Amino acid sequence: MGEPKNEQLVEHVFRREYGKIISFLVHKFGPSHLERIEDAVQESLIKAMNLWGYNNPPNNPTSWLLRVANNMLIDTLRRDTKMDQKEDISGFERQHAVQEEVFLNNRINDSQLKMIFACCHPSLSKEYQIILSLKLIGGFGNKEIARALLKKEDAIAKSFTRAKKKLKEHVKTLNSPVEIGLRSRLTIVLKVIYLLFTEGYTASYGEILIKKDICLEAIRLALLLCENKYCNQPEVHALIALMCFHTSRFESRIDQNGDMVDLEHQDRKTYDFELIRVGIEHLEKAAVDSNPSDYHLQAAVAYYHCTAAKFEDTDWKGILQLYDLQLERQYSPIVWLNRIVPYYKVYGARKALLELQNFENGPYFSNSALFYAIKAQLLYDLKISGSAKEALQKAIHLTTNLLEKKHLSKKLNAY
Repeated sequence: MGEPKNEQLVEHVFRREYGKIISFLVHKFGPSHLERIEDAVQESLIKAMNLWGYNNPPNNPTSWLLRVANNMLIDTLRRDTKMDQKEDISGFERQHAVQEEVFLNNRINDSQLKMIFACCHPSLSKEYQIILSLKLIGGFGNKEIARALLKKEDAIAKSFTRAKKKLKEHVKTLNSPVEIGLRSRLTIVLKVIYLLFTEGYTASYGEILIKKDICLEAIRLALLLCENKYCNQPEVHALIALMCFHTSRFESRIDQNGDMVDLEHQDRKTYDFELIRVGIEHLEKAAVDSNPSDYHLQAAVAYYHCTAAKFEDTDWKGILQLYDLQLERQYSPIVWLNRIVPYYKVYGARKALLELQNFENGPYFSNSALFYAIKAQLLYDLKISGSAKEALQKAIHLTTNLLEKKHLSKKLNAY
């Protein structure tokens, strides 16, 4: 028997549609059946991989996955209720038979919007809200969430189990977002979408640097928020602008050989100028807020990068000021580390290295591939080649993305 030929397509479709299918089934059957729904959706993927791996997938793979998951769920409920007569599922079988029409965008969108706000219920801790959303809306694995939240995988797995229990206790049905209490939930919803996009923009592990379908899904979810009158807020537009600016550079980040290209050497003629235009539109809509959010500041940084005609034209002083504003609002090790690059461009490698070394033994930086990659570049510029190689070797060891490893290894050979 030959190797499966469509596994990549199955993974792409499943990853893109996972949150939609979960949301739709939870909306119809209720959060109390969440574990059964998860199992049914996972089983539908296994069945799809077995069938589509050697044959062409159906014309509407999304519809197929939902129909299979729905039928498996009905079978499970029917079997389980024979052991527990307290629950009558006959209503489910009559009311929730899946038809093609359920894939009308408005119904899918409605379910997903309700689901993401349910995951961000105020009775749940912020960590639980984020873990639930990334798992159930984004289809993230424990490793991806652990990277996003700077935690260990086993801790994420345990937290997810506890978070699901809390969700079922406090959320009985999925409801549309309303004005009351929306502000606190919207903050978490935006963070979830941001983390979703970040994982797609630089995949935490594997052979792929960019998972474009995840990024586009994050943008779609943010645009979906704009359609709700209570969610159409300046920070939503700022986040959309940020994601559009980053996405505009996708084609330039990987060369024709599939290798990673850093910002300095990207072909700016390949940038998506239509996406940049859309990003500018949303940034202008976001500008009505006199108290800019972190998304405003990050979007402005991304704007500088994607609108500079040449790398040498980048406004590093302006970018450094934006990072300083972010740190004034709230300290973040990731923001501080990213700030080192414009600091280096403005003040030089020696001052930047001194700044970097002040935090080298910190709990976050000691395990950060980016930290040691930046350190290597600074040492190399100062012609301290032995230490530069040592730092770059550590960065290669710490990164879990194979494309990044290859890119850093090429730099090491050039040192």
